[in-house]
Amino acid sequence: MPNSLLIADLHLSPGETEKTKLFVKFCQQQAPKADQLFILGDLFNTWLGDDLSSNHYQNVIDTLHHLSKSTKVFIMVGNRDFLLSKDFEQQSGCQLLSSLYVLNSNDKQYVLIHGDELCTDDVNYQKLKKVLRHPITKFIFLNLPKKLRLRLVGQLRQKSVEAQQYKTREIMDVNPKTTDLFMKKYPDADLIHGHTHRRNTHINKTYTRYVLGDWSTDQGNAISINGELSWLEIN
Repeated sequence: MPNSLLIADLHLSPGETEKTKLFVKFCQQQAPKADQLFILGDLFNTWLGDDLSSNHYQNVIDTLHHLSKSTKVFIMVGNRDFLLSKDFEQQSGCQLLSSLYVLNSNDKQYVLIHGDELCTDDVNYQKLKKVLRHPITKFIFLNLPKKLRLRLVGQLRQKSVEAQQYKTREIMDVNPKTTDLFMKKYPDADLIHGHTHRRNTHINKTYTRYVLGDWSTDQGNAISINGELSWLEIN
């Protein structure tokens, strides 16, 4: 079976050169040893459309393009970069995943998701997500002038930061009942996701939930699946 690496929540931005260097190093030294790499959402901290954001991440795109020649790279869109589209896909050589992915390894299955869909206690976030992800909303936004897009996203980000100050840790984490109900659709599988930035392994009665952590400027984490599942430190 293919040797797989999984990462999430790098939140790369043009101003964080050290974190970008860490990711490039990972793509050059560790990722090529795997048959496939899965990035489970929020590779980028902000993505305002391929036409507007690609130029700010050309080094990342070139790195992914080179890696994709030897390793299959799958990128799941997250809540920060759900506007990734076909131009990015063609430039990077990666395959975008807009929904869950079931990974088979030997006799084991792993359900891969970003994770925000399980945070159902955060009702306001789920309502906003439904609006922002609607095809009509995305079409209108992507056809706005670039300066207006930048301004609108800045305003939304500020409101999001302010709203999070009043949310408890429990609200911003996955809902256990929602997660159990979701996993009933996959009775023989385990779950791997990101989004919450709370790296951990949760062993439940019928499945295990692996939560990938986010990356800092000098430290990252990954899951390796090569017959067995194991955690990797990236530095």
